Amino acid sequence: MTHLQERLRALAPGLLRGLRRGIEKESLRVGPEGALAATPHPAGLGSALTHPHITTDYSEAQLELITGVHTGIEPCLDELTAIHQFVYSHLDEEAMWAASMPCTLPDDDAIPIGRYGSSNLGRAKTVYRIGLAHRYGRRMQTISGVHYNFSLPEAAWGALAWPGGANAGYFALARNFRRHSWLLMYLFGASPAVCATFVEGREHDLDELRPGILYRPVGTSIRMGRLGYQSSAQSALLVSYNSLESYADSLHEALTRSYPPYEAIGIRGPHGEYRQLATSLLQIENEFYSTIRPKRTIRALERPLHALRERGVEYVEVRLMDLDAYSPIGIRAETMRFLDMFLLHCLLTDSPPDTPEEIASWGRNQHRAAARGRGRGLLLERRGEEIALPAWGAQVLGGLEPVAAALDAAHRGHAYRDALGAAFAALADPDSVPSARMLREMRSRNAGSCVDFALARSLEHRAALRSLPLAAETERRFARMAEDSLAKQRAIETADDVDFETFRRRYVSAEQLTPLAAAGR
Repeated sequence: MTHLQERLRALAPGLLRGLRRGIEKESLRVGPEGALAATPHPAGLGSALTHPHITTDYSEAQLELITGVHTGIEPCLDELTAIHQFVYSHLDEEAMWAASMPCTLPDDDAIPIGRYGSSNLGRAKTVYRIGLAHRYGRRMQTISGVHYNFSLPEAAWGALAWPGGANAGYFALARNFRRHSWLLMYLFGASPAVCATFVEGREHDLDELRPGILYRPVGTSIRMGRLGYQSSAQSALLVSYNSLESYADSLHEALTRSYPPYEAIGIRGPHGEYRQLATSLLQIENEFYSTIRPKRTIRALERPLHALRERGVEYVEVRLMDLDAYSPIGIRAETMRFLDMFLLHCLLTDSPPDTPEEIASWGRNQHRAAARGRGRGLLLERRGEEIALPAWGAQVLGGLEPVAAALDAAHRGHAYRDALGAAFAALADPDSVPSARMLREMRSRNAGSCVDFALARSLEHRAALRSLPLAAETERRFARMAEDSLAKQRAIETADDVDFETFRRRYVSAEQLTPLAAAGR
């Protein structure tokens, strides 16, 4: 019996039914013609600083919709749908952009950065985004995606008798995820093309599909490739996932050691305006552009790294999923089931320690799958040798079969095996995956530009969501949350008792990253 089978047997059906997941879904607000919205965050949605479910990411026009934690896939999707419905009740003629790669963009300096009020915390969130603009440009930050948060019920770790407990288990999961994440880009990548305005003034090697549309002929995800949500400065940051300690030490260094190119930007400009929060390689932890991150819910004004060091890993955040342009809410139940299987397989199979050489190879595999994932002869790197993507993919999918069977037995159905069967079919037919389907539609005579394709999907989704009934009590609950969030923002602003510079220095200090015990406090 393999380790996978032994560990699956240790997880009773109740524990498998208790898998926990949540979704964070980003979308740009756009006008009727597909241009980036210049309007502020709608007041009826509440405070982007304090609302638990509706906020903004980089731009004032980039919504982020957040579900709670769910043990059921359908309840999670139902909540995400209801959040979308409530948002649409406050968008007038605007729509939420259906694609990961952005709509028609204005000049870089005209892309509005998120605003979070006058409190020190709100100002820090805006200054962080100003720093991203100086470091990477504003266009890159308008890319959107779906983050999938996943965890096991606490009792599962006792059942598994995992050496090192949940911390060691989640890092083992993360190592295997990084080894095999190219498969998710092949199966679910949905950004093979981009509007030409996105790369205006930048060097690129994209082909022209038709006027205004640039693409990769056999690509899957520009978002996850070299032109997407990437940082060349972070390419040398080979963060080890071998343990909480190695991960935390790597991030601590990146968060506290000044980085000369960012020193040149400076904290403040010639007129006293803030340019960034810090001159380190990472201003804060959120700037670490990894495909998966260990997470812990933070307390008020707590740094994420401190929370991890103090209380350990609570869940993992999968960050490489493109928006599903054919789903009104950006993700489907079948995709979530595959992610559950994939993540559980990553946890339950052997996960050797990573090395700097292997970490570098993971990055190369990511870029190959993003740029040429549907190419017939694509080779990936595995333990110093090359292997064809379809061959390795078939091996990974074959390993998911006992996981699918166990989950189906726990749920008394066949939905997981159906999701796995769909993945096998997609692996055998590169023309069937979302990236290929999108390109076919863009090539058609009626599709027009890249913007026309995504705008048509966006308007369809808006109509579909607005046609669904929203329960009166649900609408009242979201309205109360919006009002409460505005009150919380005002309370935070009133409670400030130091100037912003004092707050900034304290917030980015190394002491804020150190656990109380280690600091002798």
